[in-house]
Amino acid sequence: MNEAKKTVVITGASDGIGKAAAKQLKNLGHKVVITGRNSEKTMAVAKELEVPYHLCDYADLSQVVRLAEELAAYERIDVLANNAGGLQTALAKTKDGFDKTFQVNLLAGLLLTLLLKEKLIESGATVIQTSSIASNLYGSDFDPSDLQNEHAASVRKAYGYSKLEDALMTRELQRRFGAEGIHAVAFEPGVARTNFASDAKGFLGAFYRSPLRYPFTISPEKGAERLTRLAIGTPNTDFIPGELYSYKKIYRLKFKDPDGMIAKKFFDDCLNLLSPYLA
Repeated sequence: MNEAKKTVVITGASDGIGKAAAKQLKNLGHKVVITGRNSEKTMAVAKELEVPYHLCDYADLSQVVRLAEELAAYERIDVLANNAGGLQTALAKTKDGFDKTFQVNLLAGLLLTLLLKEKLIESGATVIQTSSIASNLYGSDFDPSDLQNEHAASVRKAYGYSKLEDALMTRELQRRFGAEGIHAVAFEPGVARTNFASDAKGFLGAFYRSPLRYPFTISPEKGAERLTRLAIGTPNTDFIPGELYSYKKIYRLKFKDPDGMIAKKFFDDCLNLLSPYLA
């Protein structure tokens, strides 16, 4: 593990795994910067941990552009943990015209990463994506031509697709920018008992919210240990860039892309969607 103190930006850190990881990393002596959508909760966490914070709602990409401008002011960013996301109550569009699950769980984090690319390259940063077991449970039949989830049968399908997309984006981010100094990696945090699905209906919402009914769920702190391990880890020693991890083991996806062409096209399609915000 890399013992040097790092500047770590964690999005979606007002609760759950993001908050727990922020606390763990702060206790290890790292400089932690958090972001969140809910001002009251984010400010409370920042005050508790005595760390700087920034507000951003990923359902509005103009706020992501502003957030990138604010974060670019830091001297360096050694770790960008794209942890923000959630399970939506219904399939819906954002004000930007994108499927909300796709935008909040994947597109906004990718936009933030691309806007901060030069800072991340200068810092030799690790970029961490929070995926999920849902990538296999619900995302194995992913259709890369349907990024707006127009043919998704349910909210849980859209969620599973977005978590698979996190893994595909990680692979392609590493392929494109790894030689320049970025180290991309993803992880699935286990079935952690968090509030990210607090408003979701149906089985998947209950799945995450019911520790008594599903005793195999884990605490946010245990799930956050997986993020923390990657954040303080040394690329190519503690993890292989481009891979998806379940703690220390590589997590195998049911969805197959052996030559990487699907990930490449997916990334290109996302770049086209984001072009107005990257100009």
